Amino acid sequence: MPADPSADLLPFGREVLGRQPFSALLNAQLDAFAPGLAELSVPVVPGLLQQHGFVHGGVLSYLADNALTFAGGSVLGDSVTAEFKINYLRPAKDAERLLAVASVVGSGKTQAVCRCDIFVLRGQERTLCAAAQGTIRKAG
Repeated sequence: MPADPSADLLPFGREVLGRQPFSALLNAQLDAFAPGLAELSVPVVPGLLQQHGFVHGGVLSYLADNALTFAGGSVLGDSVTAEFKINYLRPAKDAERLLAVASVVGSGKTQAVCRCDIFVLRGQERTLCAAAQGTIRKAG
């Protein structure tokens, strides 16, 4: 994390995301990153769909995991996921992008509990398709 806690976290977060090969494979983008908040998105392409034409659940889980960890890391520093749970609420279909919006619910010195909503984006329309919650732990 930047030495100055009041510094803009978005450039730092984008640099961290850029060092994640799997995130690059999915063309993930960090759209917002501030203390207690992270927004991560992925463009939907045919290779991310399962046999019914829905975005594969693994893509939604990736978004939840990474967004939760970015949110937790925004208050803890270098962090990893200790655990998370995801509920698939409706199929992610006919999407242009998926957007994960994660926030810190509570945090201490070594861990943070975070929640994340994942939306299907179609133009200006935003539809909730999954919800997740996780515990993020300070690395090391």
